Amino acid sequence: MKFLDFLKQNIVYLDGGMGTLLQARGLMAGEQPERWNLSHPDVIVDIQRQYYDAGSHVVCSNTFGANALKFADSELEAIIGAALANAREAQKQSMLAQEKFVALDIGPLGKLLKPYGDLDFEDAVAIFAKTVRLGVKYNADLIVIETMNDSYETKAALLAAKENSNLPVIVTNAYGEDGKLMTGATPAAMVAMLEGMGADAIGANCSLGPRQLRGVAEELLRCASVPVVLKPNAGLPKSVNGKTVFDIDAAEFADEVASLIRQGVRVAGGCCGTTPAYIRALTEATKTETPQALCDKGLTVVSSYTHAVNFGQDPILIGERINPTGKKRFKQALVENDLDYILTEGVNQEEAGVHVLDVNVGLPEIDEKQMLTRTVDALQAVIDLPLQIDTADVGAMEAALRRYNGKAMVNSVNGKQQSMDTVFPLVKKYGGVVVALTLDENGIPATAEDRVTIAEKILRTAAAYGIQKKDLIFDTLAMTVSADASAAGVTLEAMRRIRRELGCHTSLGISNVSFGLPRREIINSTFFAMALENGLSGAIMNPYSADMMKTYYAYRALRGLDENCAEYMTAAETFAQSAGTATSASVAIPSAEECKSELQRAIIKGFRERAGEITAELLKNTPPLEIVNGEIIPALNTVGIGFEKKTVYLPQLLMSAEAAKCAFEHIKTYLSANGTAAAGKGTFVIATVHGDIHDIGKNIVKLLLENYGFDVVDLGKDVPPKNIVDTVCKLHAPLVGLSALMTTTVPAMEETIKLLRQEAPWCKIVVGGAVLTQEYAERIGADAYAKDAMETVRYAERIMGV
Repeated sequence: MKFLDFLKQNIVYLDGGMGTLLQARGLMAGEQPERWNLSHPDVIVDIQRQYYDAGSHVVCSNTFGANALKFADSELEAIIGAALANAREAQKQSMLAQEKFVALDIGPLGKLLKPYGDLDFEDAVAIFAKTVRLGVKYNADLIVIETMNDSYETKAALLAAKENSNLPVIVTNAYGEDGKLMTGATPAAMVAMLEGMGADAIGANCSLGPRQLRGVAEELLRCASVPVVLKPNAGLPKSVNGKTVFDIDAAEFADEVASLIRQGVRVAGGCCGTTPAYIRALTEATKTETPQALCDKGLTVVSSYTHAVNFGQDPILIGERINPTGKKRFKQALVENDLDYILTEGVNQEEAGVHVLDVNVGLPEIDEKQMLTRTVDALQAVIDLPLQIDTADVGAMEAALRRYNGKAMVNSVNGKQQSMDTVFPLVKKYGGVVVALTLDENGIPATAEDRVTIAEKILRTAAAYGIQKKDLIFDTLAMTVSADASAAGVTLEAMRRIRRELGCHTSLGISNVSFGLPRREIINSTFFAMALENGLSGAIMNPYSADMMKTYYAYRALRGLDENCAEYMTAAETFAQSAGTATSASVAIPSAEECKSELQRAIIKGFRERAGEITAELLKNTPPLEIVNGEIIPALNTVGIGFEKKTVYLPQLLMSAEAAKCAFEHIKTYLSANGTAAAGKGTFVIATVHGDIHDIGKNIVKLLLENYGFDVVDLGKDVPPKNIVDTVCKLHAPLVGLSALMTTTVPAMEETIKLLRQEAPWCKIVVGGAVLTQEYAERIGADAYAKDAMETVRYAERIMGV
């Protein structure tokens, strides 16, 4: 039986942890578990056979870290070939009679992708593609992409799987205690992106136990139309007699996971700390359960790298200002490649309250494909709103969709067959909600009836490409009433019918209706209100228009969408305060950063080049130390506090740190030219421990510590204990930070700590990583546990008394 056929009718049981079992069989600290496929195949086969015998339908190959960053091509192929052969042998040896499948297991690369790290998206796709092609060559039944804590890397892995195989793909992410990925994505955001790209099952694994992942699983079940997967750890880790153990036994684990299966989880297994006994307990606890029927949630949803935006009763505002049409200064910015101007426009619209940003950079005199891709990348580095990719150039559209981190809006397709045949394949491949214009080869129909007919044709054609109506939003085309008095009525009638009769969402470019008329904002805002009453889901509009925003807030209050009219009252007060200082057409709600200086705002928003330019200008008249203490550090603290309060996400923190770093570089250059050296707060040695190649967390900590004035000595990844200790002793460093992502490398961390205690007793040790907890850190002898980079900074400042 094919895996997808089996998945449709059954609860599917996966296997459990591999790393902790290999440690129990003798895997040494720092040793690569993937090499055991070649050196200890009998051990691998035995462990996997036990999982099959415990009731697993799917066993993952021992290839979690098998990628081209870690192994040369020849060794990589030998490892993956042996790993899949071992799993097949285990399948053959198992005496249990259930359906059995072998999955190619793919884990994270251990690097952040640009712009937050140094690995380009396409390079990540290429690395994953090598592993996928080998999995296909050696006959995997399906692919499991797991333990991903970054949405962008997840997209790279899934894209590689889809482009290089026809195998079913399960994707699971590692969520933190806040219910989000390390880079900020919610489960709803991940469902939007992954379903859009065609993942066959979506879920969560690792990081936490089943009790802590319950909220994540329930959100996945609310959002996902495909099977939901859950592979929790056996609770939280701790160290006992030098070994990693977990705090939930098999019976408790089975009870917790079984309750979520009864709520609708369709694919279940275990991660760190789970053994065949856990899987056996789970299959026993659910042997009488029947799978909950899948249902299409019917959600029209777009997403950014942090959150999803649903089109429903609450109107969605789509900011129109990143568009050269009628904007001389914006055209100039495009021609001059002035990205800072474009980014500022995006940030300003975000602060004005839009939910989605339209992005159109089409000018005949520029390379639109290159500019659109650069603009999308740059905008996603400084704001977290979903974007609407707005272009008639199909090549530019594909390039932008490919690199977009999330599920984008796509503007647009229309009823022309050529348009549908070029746009729909891109939406099917990359995911997206596509705006469908109700025009065809004969132009824009004069009647509502004909526009609805075109909408029906678009729906039929989309379905033939595998695109559901929930991923279509119809634009019934606002035409100028100065040229045709009936134009608005036709547009609104077509909209009302599409919403009510076809059950589809709608959007409009509101301002088109008033071309050629004076005081356009009066017409626009009134038409906006009429459109909302006739079924408008999303408005492409100017968020700086006070009249438009007044209509929006008033409509929500009148429709019962604004609890206690709280947002209306806040907005009304703002409008009243600004009424005497600006025209009604240009009032915007002020941002939280308006009271900040220009440099602080640039750092907070992550404008790297702008921060450097402002600093260079300030240095002409302001002492360097005054800039550092009065501008840079306060800005970093603003972002750091937001990160600690979960109002700022990791990408925003990193971009702010990069902007601050650029400002610091100008100050260092200035001091050097004047024969002065910047005073540091102290030396901090940092390393990822032996056997672990994942250095994302370490690199984040390094960046922030440097910005806060520490002299960081980065020893890199996979660093033997003696190298760390020798460096600490040589520098007499007061602080050392150790990072580990995998349970198999925590013993190397403990070994390093023991050696540090013997050779460098003065040194304070702070540890961090996905597999660690406060209790675990204490048990292995660390002085402190930091759950994130800001906690490391705060601890270092306390120790150094700064």
